[in-house]
Amino acid sequence: MSGSAIDLNALFEAFNRHDAEAAVSFMTDDVVFETLGGAEVYGTRVEGRDAVRDAFAGVWAIFPDAHWETTSHRLNGDFAVSEWVFRGTGGDGARIEAEGVDLFTLKGGKIASKRAFRKQRPPIPA
Repeated sequence: MSGSAIDLNALFEAFNRHDAEAAVSFMTDDVVFETLGGAEVYGTRVEGRDAVRDAFAGVWAIFPDAHWETTSHRLNGDFAVSEWVFRGTGGDGARIEAEGVDLFTLKGGKIASKRAFRKQRPPIPA
């Protein structure tokens, strides 16, 4: 089945509401999320819907005002790309504002993998 049935606008609306349960409802049970950073070449790999939900909640705990302004979504069969600008304020008051992209592999109309990439930019001092 083609992955084109997924509503990426609704996914990012869930991210911006900080609604982890709604966000993972767009994902397969065995989803793989490769985060922005980590010790491995791919960042940190988070596997399974429950672990991914917890990872998203962790981001929102660090950046309570986290927001992704999407600039485009592209779907091609079972592959999708979302471009966005991330904005958020850390606990120390410093702000992050940087462009990024998510690469999605889709299966059965749901996200089977999410690979996140963001420009490295120094935090904007408080």
